[in-house]
Amino acid sequence: MSPAGRWWYALKPASWPKVLVPALFGQAVGAATAGQVSAGALVFGGAWMIADVAFIVLLNDWGDREVDALKRRMFPRGCSPKTIPDGILPARALLLAGLGAGVVALLVAWAAGVALERPLLLPLAALGLGLFAAYTLPPSRFNYRGGGEVLEMVGVGGVLPALHAYAQCGTWAPAWLLALAPGLLALALASALASGLSDEESDRAGGKRTFTTLLGNTAVRRSTEVLVGLGVVLWLGVAGWGAGEVPPAWAVVPAALLTGVFGVRLVRGSPAAVTNAFSAQSVYKLELHRAIWWGTVVLSALVLVAGVGGLR
Repeated sequence: MSPAGRWWYALKPASWPKVLVPALFGQAVGAATAGQVSAGALVFGGAWMIADVAFIVLLNDWGDREVDALKRRMFPRGCSPKTIPDGILPARALLLAGLGAGVVALLVAWAAGVALERPLLLPLAALGLGLFAAYTLPPSRFNYRGGGEVLEMVGVGGVLPALHAYAQCGTWAPAWLLALAPGLLALALASALASGLSDEESDRAGGKRTFTTLLGNTAVRRSTEVLVGLGVVLWLGVAGWGAGEVPPAWAVVPAALLTGVFGVRLVRGSPAAVTNAFSAQSVYKLELHRAIWWGTVVLSALVLVAGVGGLR
């Protein structure tokens, strides 16, 4: 690989939607609340997300370097290349680049907070970065001690949308966000649980405490599928509530149904995604990501149309 290719690989662009989609959702709900789209908030969102993704991805590889090396020894041909163990980039380079990206994210939040008159942007951004630091970095390292999946749920499904909604409308908890957040949190936890499936044995051998190492492959797959179904039910519940400040049903139901369609495909592929069946697990997680990402993107688009278009 060229130097640029090595860094591009290390940044893992295929994983970016896990963070970008909830950010898009927050921007859409915030704009719907304000009744208009703020170009400045969009610029902030794009710049901050680039720095945030780099911070998360690079430091996650640095934090997992020992267990990744263990997985490479256990499965020399069964898993994808590992950035540090396979010599794609040195550990020190990832650590410094990841920390630098975090500093850039804070500076972007500070500058946008001043320009947009959003004083809570910097604290919310710091909270989001802090949750990830607690997830993967010493001394807390909750992803190794247990509870990392819950932190991921809170960060991805809660803090991230609130940050971007606040950038658009000046309110970090607008009514439509509060109505839709429980479903998004359920889906974020489903994604967090499933992320440990492909690392079950290496994580267990490395002393890492995740839901998968504690409960096993089957229990985590079942929990993931239940959470996807719960997300669908919660969104349909918002559509059927019809009281208070909630999005119109026509903006929520299509997204919920699309998530449900991919959820059915997820369940169908579940029996093959057993321990160490890496190819089947990849297909399983692909259907999960389609359920979450496509459902949330459709929800974001329709909520935006409902709010900005005045079709409440």
